[in-house]
Amino acid sequence: MSFPKIGNLAPVFALKNQAGIEVALKQFKGKKNVVLYFYPKASTPGCTVQACGIRDTLAEFEALDTVVLGVSPDAPTKLQKFIDKYNLNFDLLADEEHAIAEKYGVWGLKKFMGREFMGILRTSFIIDKDGRLKHIIDKVNTKTHNQEVLNVLRNGI
Repeated sequence: MSFPKIGNLAPVFALKNQAGIEVALKQFKGKKNVVLYFYPKASTPGCTVQACGIRDTLAEFEALDTVVLGVSPDAPTKLQKFIDKYNLNFDLLADEEHAIAEKYGVWGLKKFMGREFMGILRTSFIIDKDGRLKHIIDKVNTKTHNQEVLNVLRNGI
């Protein structure tokens, strides 16, 4: 499995958010840049640090005409609990069948504590207002993720 190519149209998606409302890439076409970030599991330590960093700098993303969407295999109810617990201020999308993760090439073999399993490979995609993939961050540092993405956006995607 491999990532979609930079410069190509980003793979389309339509997933339910934490409230069960469908969010689709086409909603943002011509209006907003999209940061689509895939993370393994709501309320785990790394995912929490990553989400809280975005929460704390969301105004900066908005100032750059950018919407941030987090995607994980969690159910909408679990996503809502994550949002409530940490006062998150952006949509989280439920990819329970990992179909969108597969389209983006981020569903793969992981190793943890000597165990191998399939899961989300933490990756972020920056999509411009035309729906084209402009940047991929595949070596995500959860503590600095929000600043790294903001730097890419500020430098012109």
